[in-house]
Amino acid sequence: MSSRELAKINEAQKAILEKHMSTFPVKLGQLARELGVSIKVSSMRSGISGQIARIDGEYTVRVNRNEARERQRFTIAHELAHFLLHRNIIDTSPDGITDNVLYRSGEPDRIEYEANRLAADIVMPMALIEEELRTKFRGTINEAAIESLAAHFEVSKAAMEIRLSTFAEA
Repeated sequence: MSSRELAKINEAQKAILEKHMSTFPVKLGQLARELGVSIKVSSMRSGISGQIARIDGEYTVRVNRNEARERQRFTIAHELAHFLLHRNIIDTSPDGITDNVLYRSGEPDRIEYEANRLAADIVMPMALIEEELRTKFRGTINEAAIESLAAHFEVSKAAMEIRLSTFAEA
């Protein structure tokens, strides 16, 4: 199961995404490069997780170096989702889109929800999660499964719990 946001992406970008979403952990740096986006780990003020902006015609994601690696990975995926879904907003704002620790940018909530859903698809591809659950945990979602999956996909336990809650509802 994938988000409806994945269906909104053009075919060329979707092919790039799908190539990278076939193994885990998803190599976000390689994915960004193929999409034409650079990633910079930066010192950012407290409470800011990331930003995507177009600077001199180039798209750049900045991620806060002071956050946990797992958090940085989701932030990168979130900002790449903005690139794929909301480029018009990035292009028309002098500072692009800057997200705080709650992934709030001042843009309408719908924009952030879309970016979060696509980010979850990118960094935690459901097909790979389902395969891991089936082969290693006999389809059972428990604490050990959540911790193992979070470690394998290099995301926080909380992010994996949220992702698996959508799986359980399906």
